[in-house]
Amino acid sequence: MTNSNTDFDRWQTRFAAPGYLFGTAPNAFLKSQAHRLRPGQKALALADGEGRNGVWLAEQGLDVLSLDFSTVAQDKARALAGKRGVRLRVERADLSRWDWPVNEFDVVAAIFIQFADAVLRSKIFAGIKKALKPGGLLLLQGYSPKQLEYKTGGPSEIERLYTRELLEKSFADFSSVEIAEHDSAIEEGAGHAGMSALIDVVARK
Repeated sequence: MTNSNTDFDRWQTRFAAPGYLFGTAPNAFLKSQAHRLRPGQKALALADGEGRNGVWLAEQGLDVLSLDFSTVAQDKARALAGKRGVRLRVERADLSRWDWPVNEFDVVAAIFIQFADAVLRSKIFAGIKKALKPGGLLLLQGYSPKQLEYKTGGPSEIERLYTRELLEKSFADFSSVEIAEHDSAIEEGAGHAGMSALIDVVARK
């Protein structure tokens, strides 16, 4: 998901390769938060790509809207949902222009959405706040600056990476924000593989 034709073409090409770029298993951090989810909740999966996280949320009984900019990725997301036997609502969206709904979702999953520069990131974070219901849950994972040393995935521009200070400031108006920083080995297809510098957020509006 992106806001330029050049990036759009790049992601289309990446997702057009055989198989699933980031695998078909859910993100480990997202999966670890299963105890916080309830069947029937409405969930928004941001920049959901080929659907690994959106499909998993649907498998937990949630009503999921999967957003991405890449039509190639979304074709794979639909196929994965069909294979797993779950319903996944899929919408093509450019998050720089998407009309965020108000108080609509119980859960927002924002897993590795670091395609966004600082300006777009602020817009997305504001959109997340708008779209979550009061008491709604944000589950966010991204790379911290140390990831530039590991080079096992994620952006190469430091301004796109997350720090605790940035996230605490961005969600200071939430009722609760839990942040964990850790170095962990991840295996998410060819796209994310190896030791990684991660930062996790569990926050309530």
